[in-house]
Amino acid sequence: MNQATSGRSRSATLRKWRKYLADERAEAAVYRDLAGRRHGEEREILLALADAEGRHEAHWLELLGDDIGKPRRGDIRTRALGFLARRFGSIFVLALAQRAEGRSPYARDDDATGAMAADEQIHEEVVRGLAARGRNRLSGTFRAAVFGANDGLVSNLALIMGIGASGVSSSIVLMTGVAGLLAGALSMGAGEFVSVRSQRELLAASSPNPEAKHAIGHLDVDANELALVYRARGLAPDAAEARAAEALAEVSRIDHVSSVEDGGEDHEVVGTAIGAALSSFCFFASGAIIPVIPYLFGLSGPAAVVVAAGLVGIALLITGAIVGLLSGGSPGGRALRQLIIGFGAAAATYLLGLLFGANVH
Repeated sequence: MNQATSGRSRSATLRKWRKYLADERAEAAVYRDLAGRRHGEEREILLALADAEGRHEAHWLELLGDDIGKPRRGDIRTRALGFLARRFGSIFVLALAQRAEGRSPYARDDDATGAMAADEQIHEEVVRGLAARGRNRLSGTFRAAVFGANDGLVSNLALIMGIGASGVSSSIVLMTGVAGLLAGALSMGAGEFVSVRSQRELLAASSPNPEAKHAIGHLDVDANELALVYRARGLAPDAAEARAAEALAEVSRIDHVSSVEDGGEDHEVVGTAIGAALSSFCFFASGAIIPVIPYLFGLSGPAAVVVAAGLVGIALLITGAIVGLLSGGSPGGRALRQLIIGFGAAAATYLLGLLFGANVH
């Protein structure tokens, strides 16, 4: 009995090790596939992550010895990551990889070393940093796109349901939906253009004048106006004097005025005004057209409302899941949140439409 139990335990342990081995190989392949679509520092970082997964692979190979068995495939999440990495290599893959690294079981498994568990924790932070770069590159336009799509979905569904509940004809509901689509898309596009353009102008006003560097060599060394520049940007008087002296001594090599910057938001993070406006317009329109579809195909009454709500519900779940993936959060939780908020707004407007419709009649 004990031998049988021991045999089953050994068999389960070997299966677990083989699974870990397959997962490590699959994760290394994901990082290599992503590296193939990157260049420079990001490529080097991804290849280093693949090498680290290779060290973990060697650990499980050593434990398995002659019991390695037939090669296994990694779990479905890792295989899906590999599929996406080979075809897209996008920020979505890095966001998913970040979540995958955070689910590592090594910290709770005595068969894994402490170094391996620590590696997986650090890998999550490395991938988080790479994903953050991608998020920063698309944040301005993506923000406009997500907000535009959700506003279009929710506002036009609420508008159509509110008007439809008042008892008007389907043709009026359709015209109202189309008018809401155009008005909302134009308003969103114009508002986003002004918002992003204003933000970029504010950032530009806070940036140092590139021509100021040419004045450094002509400064009065005794008065040293350059120290005032550093003090105005947050350095203490003594530190400002020291930095200014260093700048004057090395004026031919370094652009010291621009190096005083202590961070701040990069223009790349804000995005372009035209890109944000176009994204906002297009995505609002793409969202707002969805609740209109049933009426375009001739449906009316409760049937049209149910179909419109169903289509919008699916779209809200998708956009919520995408936001969850990109933010590193739970796709399911974000999707459910989007659905509840959207349907809550639409239900409130529908009830108002019923109330006004009853009063009119």
